[in-house]
Amino acid sequence: MLTEDHARTALAFLALSDREFAAGDKLQASEKLWGAAAHALMAIAMQNSRRLVRHNSFRDTAERLSDEHSDPSIEYGFAHAERFHRNFYHDDMTDYELNTLRPKVHDFVNRVVALLG
Repeated sequence: MLTEDHARTALAFLALSDREFAAGDKLQASEKLWGAAAHALMAIAMQNSRRLVRHNSFRDTAERLSDEHSDPSIEYGFAHAERFHRNFYHDDMTDYELNTLRPKVHDFVNRVVALLG
């Protein structure tokens, strides 16, 4: 995939996630939010001639971006995306968490995609 493909996939997954939440499928919606975050970071990594192959490399990339742009919301947004990834496997988020953290992951993905050249 190309950088632009990852960015488009990230934004498409955000839209899919919204539709799945609206349909009541919290698990698939959660995984799509994670996928959106992961693809946004893969786009940034590709732009910088890097590959993200391990989960920790996603976290490291989010932390680096947060530091480089003096924007702690990037690091926090990624942590929220990880929470949705966990939710896919454990279904342990409350409705309040789902509704409160979803917009933060959307913001994270949109911020990261906006950083692309």
